[in-house]
Amino acid sequence: MATSSRLAPLSGILSPDNADKRSDLIELLRTAYWMEIETVMSYLANSINPDGVRAREVVEHLQKDIGTELGHAEQFGNRIKELYGVVPGSLEFSADQAYLQPPPDQTDVVHVIKGVIEAESGAIEHYQRIIDFCDGLDLVTQDMVIAIQRDEQQHLRLFEGFLREYQAERRA
Repeated sequence: MATSSRLAPLSGILSPDNADKRSDLIELLRTAYWMEIETVMSYLANSINPDGVRAREVVEHLQKDIGTELGHAEQFGNRIKELYGVVPGSLEFSADQAYLQPPPDQTDVVHVIKGVIEAESGAIEHYQRIIDFCDGLDLVTQDMVIAIQRDEQQHLRLFEGFLREYQAERRA
């Protein structure tokens, strides 16, 4: 009697019947991966360039967020691999975050804050698409993205607070 290395047929996102959906999900995850990698690059530049005493708190939060965003990219990369995809290399990278480019005036902290708000809002929107796509199909990916989305919501809320402070002082 022949034995199989697999005890039961795969179901959900790993099912052969869901190969097309799995491919679509991998593309969504690749986009999320690149969003996080690009955010890390921009946060790094924006944590180094700003000048002024008022910039320190923003810079400190960006420095902290670099590690968080890099961790998100790693999670997305690991999930891509678990779904039988290939994590892309640098030659596949294409920058999209013009709003996060460092401002020419290194004291323009408001530009940095607004760029972070736009980046976090875009991530939250894209991650919601992944969460919706995974509903009833891939609870593992859905759970992971929900947790990542929570981090992004926290970052968004913090930087919205920074912006409100600058607006109250008529600096934005």
